[in-house]
Amino acid sequence: MTKGNINVSVENIFPLIKKFLYSDHEIFLRELISNATDATLKLKHLTNIGEAKVEYGNPKIEVKIDKKGKKLHIIDQGIGMTAEEVEKYINQIAFSGAEEFLDKYKDAGKDSGIIGHFGLGFYSAFMVAEKVEIITKSYLEDTEAARWTCDGSPEFTLEPADKTERGTEIILHIADDSTEFLEESRIRELLTKYNKFMPIPIKFGTKEINDPDHKPETKKDKDGKETKEPQKKITVDNIINNPNPAWTKQPTELEDKDYSDFYRELYPMQFEEPLFHIHLNVDYPFNLTGILYFPKMTADLNIQKDKIQLYQNQVFVTDNVEGIVPEFLTMLRGVIDSPDIPLNVSRSYLQADGNVKKISSYITRKVADKLKSLFNDNREDFEKKWNDIKIVIEYGMLSEDKFFEKADAFALYPTVDGKYYTYQELFDKIKDNQTDKDGKLVILYASDEDSQHSYIEAAKDKAYEVLLLDSPIVSHLMQKMESTKENITFARVDADHIDNLIKKDDTKISKLSEEQQTELETILKEAIPSEKFMVQLEAMDSDASPFIITQPEFMRRMKEMQATGGGMFGMGNMPEMYNLVVNTNSDLVGEILSTKTKKKQERLISQSLDLARLSQGLLKGKELSEFVKRSYELLK
Repeated sequence: MTKGNINVSVENIFPLIKKFLYSDHEIFLRELISNATDATLKLKHLTNIGEAKVEYGNPKIEVKIDKKGKKLHIIDQGIGMTAEEVEKYINQIAFSGAEEFLDKYKDAGKDSGIIGHFGLGFYSAFMVAEKVEIITKSYLEDTEAARWTCDGSPEFTLEPADKTERGTEIILHIADDSTEFLEESRIRELLTKYNKFMPIPIKFGTKEINDPDHKPETKKDKDGKETKEPQKKITVDNIINNPNPAWTKQPTELEDKDYSDFYRELYPMQFEEPLFHIHLNVDYPFNLTGILYFPKMTADLNIQKDKIQLYQNQVFVTDNVEGIVPEFLTMLRGVIDSPDIPLNVSRSYLQADGNVKKISSYITRKVADKLKSLFNDNREDFEKKWNDIKIVIEYGMLSEDKFFEKADAFALYPTVDGKYYTYQELFDKIKDNQTDKDGKLVILYASDEDSQHSYIEAAKDKAYEVLLLDSPIVSHLMQKMESTKENITFARVDADHIDNLIKKDDTKISKLSEEQQTELETILKEAIPSEKFMVQLEAMDSDASPFIITQPEFMRRMKEMQATGGGMFGMGNMPEMYNLVVNTNSDLVGEILSTKTKKKQERLISQSLDLARLSQGLLKGKELSEFVKRSYELLK
């Protein structure tokens, strides 16, 4: 038996290991199973190239709990180690890796933004164990098994062991403050979280299944009644992982059902089918595989996030992929797996990493290409799905310039009549009719068909197309479109009277003289609260509404943008502002001006104003009740 000291240069490294990563101490199991997987895959490689003179067979990794003995076992059938290799890899290399990691990050705190702890490796066991044993036997012929023991001090023992089969067994003597890791449910949870897709089968206990070779017979009793004998059960290993998940296969090997089944495997509690998937597979200039799914989206930008899982060689790392996947795609679901993403780094370093930038650009391009092909292959189906995917596409157009450029080919602009246009199609459709006297193309839109119905109808009466744009970030997107596309502007249909939204050369003449207009303005300003409405007189068609309430495009849009992040500072606190457009050619407005009875005049103004407010959804509570009462009185 050999005794010795591990060369410790970081004082009290074992307490530091436990303390520093305490909030993440569950990752010890991921690290130890990753090591067992590496040892097994190394043996597979050596047998494939003929260097290992042993049968590879069908090895698995086993995890066992000895609750009574307070021990957790991780057993592999991999390459194993000799005593000399234990000395080299455990006492020197593995420890120096843990030491270097801790020395670099021990003062950073748990909120430092380190997204993974790979490199800590074997010594993460001491986060939960008061003593750790390694019993190992090399695959090499004529080698003796070895047992290494360490109780969390710098001292270790290394002695011969009686193990006869190749591979390594790690025995963790669980510390009193970590007994949760002796519970079967807790270990199953961790294996499912971190090792669900490891490339080597992981056994965790056994289970009973129906014997596939047993066909229960049906027999008749003496009364002729048929009875079926019980189904015979057999006990088999409980393999907790799927070593060959869909993303490790080529797209040509998979059908739509395979992608759908894998989605269920990733999200067993998700009952809605994804709309479509994108298979990622590249090996140059970086390695990346994965499958991304478009789920049905809600208008909530936050609730969707943290559904993409990041793996490294099939080992789960995190579901916070910010900085790796472009932000607008973090609302998708699925898996990405890459050995080329640095893990023991801060997020700011990650975002500056060259490989990560290339990976992010590649994912953006693949998503854009997939959307374009879906649009080209089946436009009708793409249009049906538009409302469920538009929030991601619009967000991408806002945040990624390259995606914005590509989106011209598939981004859709729906109308209130249920038609869908690409930008170029929309431009070609409306350029002749909706270009104003200054040569600017005015794109009309509504955000709510019901509350803006009368304004939509006024626009349609002039054969104008009205888009239906109702996502929470549409104000930002319109701002970007106006700054990117040449000589266009967006205007919501209730931002002004329709003739003012698209000004043509034919200016209408008012029936009222200047003196009459001045008198009317005075009457209206006395009757209408100036803090709520800005009165403006306009000459319109005589059959147009006498009073129209509009909300200035600029002010309203800035408030909307600030509500979702952006816009001009301070706009969010500004009160709602409305214009009251009064049609000087309306017979009712003429009657308001000509009536000699003050009471009747006030009633006509109040009724006309309330009707205009009603059409904008602005009449509520007490004022609505008074309007209803007044309306009944007018019917008497």
